[in-house]
Amino acid sequence: MHSNWLPQFDSDLFYEFGAYRQSIEGIGTFGANVTFLNLGKQYITGEDSPEILGEFSSYEFALSGTFGTKLNENWGVGVGLRFIRSNLSDVGAGSEKGDGKANAFAFDLSTLYKMPFLPKLSMGVNLSNLGPKITYIDAAQADPLPTNLKMGLAYRILDSEFNKLTVTADMNKLMVTRHADGTSDAFYKAIFTSPWTIVEKERQNIGGDNEKTVGQTKIFNGIISGGAEYWYSNLIALRMGYYWDKPGKVTFMSFGAGIQYSLYRFDFGYVSAAEGHPLANTMRFSLTMGF
Repeated sequence: MHSNWLPQFDSDLFYEFGAYRQSIEGIGTFGANVTFLNLGKQYITGEDSPEILGEFSSYEFALSGTFGTKLNENWGVGVGLRFIRSNLSDVGAGSEKGDGKANAFAFDLSTLYKMPFLPKLSMGVNLSNLGPKITYIDAAQADPLPTNLKMGLAYRILDSEFNKLTVTADMNKLMVTRHADGTSDAFYKAIFTSPWTIVEKERQNIGGDNEKTVGQTKIFNGIISGGAEYWYSNLIALRMGYYWDKPGKVTFMSFGAGIQYSLYRFDFGYVSAAEGHPLANTMRFSLTMGF
């Protein structure tokens, strides 16, 4: 899959993803994937001057191996192991020792269950990026990996030879706990201590640059999304989704389409965000090949 990031700013950022999977009868399915994020060209300037003293490129990538198998006809489990390389800078910043390069390891756990009494309904749970913090300079300044909990449902409304329609809904919750002093909990503590709600304050302008708090409400500290996918005769796919991130004040709709012939499939996705939104006009292209 390929996607350009922040295209409206003519940026040189882009995202690439590639994967391979192989099923072995009686054992399970093995997989491997690589994720690459190009963060573009960066410039070195003086501390008190905008004069460009040099330049370098930043990027990050991850290599993963996965395995999944069925425990019974309706229940499957999976595990993944990941190596992460972050190459933000070739040199340190200011008086900091070291540079902006770091390595990390993480693992994923997942399960998928199909209801025996509702065969068209599937439920999934995934914990991803479980692992130690990533360290660039020293352990005191280490950053937690974005450990994420995802829970979702999928229901196949139509499942005939020529028409298939599936609706989905899922929840994403970042399982990271940061404290007021800037420190953060280890991932095995954060998955239990990360707050599920946050307080959103309602403010009112009382003149000039002055505001006052007139109320507050608790909101879910995560992301909720949903979507639908329609396939006609395993040939043409149409997709639509909605993304709701109240804490981050990000909401948008997405649309997509796919075409499949034999063992080959091409997919396209488009984010329809408001003008000026960082993700506005983001497009994703992917190619799937079977053999």
